[in-house]
Amino acid sequence: MDEISISVSMPLDNDGFLRRECPSCEQEFKWFAHEEGDVAAESVEQYFCPLCGSASDLDSWWTPAQLEYAQGSAGPSLDQAVQDLMEESFKGVKGISFEPSRNFSLEIPTQEPLAEPDDMEIVQPPCHPNEPVKIPETAVSRLHCLICGEPFAV
Repeated sequence: MDEISISVSMPLDNDGFLRRECPSCEQEFKWFAHEEGDVAAESVEQYFCPLCGSASDLDSWWTPAQLEYAQGSAGPSLDQAVQDLMEESFKGVKGISFEPSRNFSLEIPTQEPLAEPDDMEIVQPPCHPNEPVKIPETAVSRLHCLICGEPFAV
């Protein structure tokens, strides 16, 4: 079976930051969303939580609201992909015909668009100043670099 890839855009705040949630401590922060192909963006295999210092792979940082939104946004595309696969499966089979149905749906609930508030304060780690993060104003004074995990004081 072929892999289905569906792009879903997540909102950024006015400074270009994307909300994230640490899979270990479950605290929220934001990291700067570099443009595709930005040479200033660091290429890494994992990120570190700026709040607790735990490391996790690249796709582990979604908030529950972002995951729910992505699933709901992908619903219509998944419906179409299933219909296309069904039609392709029966193509050329004698005695069987497949007619796509406009009423077909996997019934994945659609979500309201996400909005990203302009909250939190920007902090730049001394070791990777091109990878700033935004942290809650109530965060601790000792943080960790998103890229290398090195602790630093604010």
